Amino acid sequence: MKQLLIKGGRVIDPARSYDQTADVLITDGIVEKVEPALKTPTGAEEIDAAGLVVTPGLIDIHVHLRDPGQEYKEDIPSGARAAAAGGFTAVAVMANTDPVGDDPSMIGYVRRKASGAAARVYPIGALTRGLEGREMAELGRMKLAGAAAFSDDGRPVKSGMMMRNALHYASGIGTVVIAHEEDPYLSAGGMMHEGTVSSVLGLRGIPSAAEEAMISRDLLILKITGGRLHIAHVSSAGSVEMLRRAKAEGLNVTAEVTPHHLLLTDRLVKNSGYNTNTKVNPPLRTENDRQALWSGLLDGTIDAIASDHAPHHPDDKDVEYDFAPCGIAGLETTLPLLLDELSSGRVKDFFLPLLVEKLTSAPARILDLPGGTLEAGSPGDVTIIDLDREFIIDPEKWYSKSRNTPFAGKHLKGAPVYTIVGGEITMKEGVVAEREFQG
Repeated sequence: MKQLLIKGGRVIDPARSYDQTADVLITDGIVEKVEPALKTPTGAEEIDAAGLVVTPGLIDIHVHLRDPGQEYKEDIPSGARAAAAGGFTAVAVMANTDPVGDDPSMIGYVRRKASGAAARVYPIGALTRGLEGREMAELGRMKLAGAAAFSDDGRPVKSGMMMRNALHYASGIGTVVIAHEEDPYLSAGGMMHEGTVSSVLGLRGIPSAAEEAMISRDLLILKITGGRLHIAHVSSAGSVEMLRRAKAEGLNVTAEVTPHHLLLTDRLVKNSGYNTNTKVNPPLRTENDRQALWSGLLDGTIDAIASDHAPHHPDDKDVEYDFAPCGIAGLETTLPLLLDELSSGRVKDFFLPLLVEKLTSAPARILDLPGGTLEAGSPGDVTIIDLDREFIIDPEKWYSKSRNTPFAGKHLKGAPVYTIVGGEITMKEGVVAEREFQG
């Protein structure tokens, strides 16, 4: 019997509305007890968490690990180490790899390569073959092989009939469709948000309508198909309002937001001197959109926070803005960036339990994943946070292979100090444990 006792921390478990000083006992990789003043079992490893926050292991449901095909940008082991460094015990990885993750063999590849990794890795299967939008992929067989959900993320599903069929089929096998909402005809050639800043900079813009038109279409389809729809990386005020109305109508729709859309605006493209690390899809939008995203997060319209970790090699980003690929690497900065908002006073104290919910129980619920709670019998996945830990973001020290972030050099307060997966410490004080690869 292997036991780990985490003593004296502030335990926040939103799934059980639990928030008090307590101890967490993990036995053979499973949560056994969460109670105040537990006696340390003979031979148990002990972590003193006094003054720290103890939460269920964080889950990121939107990650790109580039494996297979572009392992020079990121691979599954390096991405898992980056996840552990950022406090994440589990990540769900998108299918836009090379080859595309559109069949059971590819789902099996991801699962095998993730064996023994520093964080749990859940594959998301492609919705259509080759992400081409013409033929539905083998959703049923991929689910049996271990796919957690289905998405053509990186590309929109242009055909309304394809989305209708996908929602029907996914409903029948009890799984969720994740939608990258973008009208490619409205966004074609765009580099950043369409507005005053793009006009000043002379860059072709992507209007908010490109996202909002597709969300509107898919919500209408959801009304007639039923099923579950999850909207990835919401970025505009109009999108938030449509989701708010859809939820009020009782539609089974969920949504996520990224830290960069919560914290940055299109003005950064100008102020950074065309820094290509500000180029993302959907683009950074206006201050009004940013405020609307916060409102949607706080009132429950937006269910989860996800990094949309999109690693690129430095050479890929070291080009003119027009030619740079979209994406920010976010696994190692997501939690600290949002904790810093709390420490700065820009959000109120009640935000901490809400933040934990958006990174634990909500992601687990959306994708039907194990974990997301410290209830007895749950996986022994835990994140321990020091709200007073100060550091400067230095991408050169990352575990990720990528360095593409607009947050480099930012001074932050608040960071994960332990990541625990199945009762095993995979990160301690910023150092990720080397684990033997078993794939």
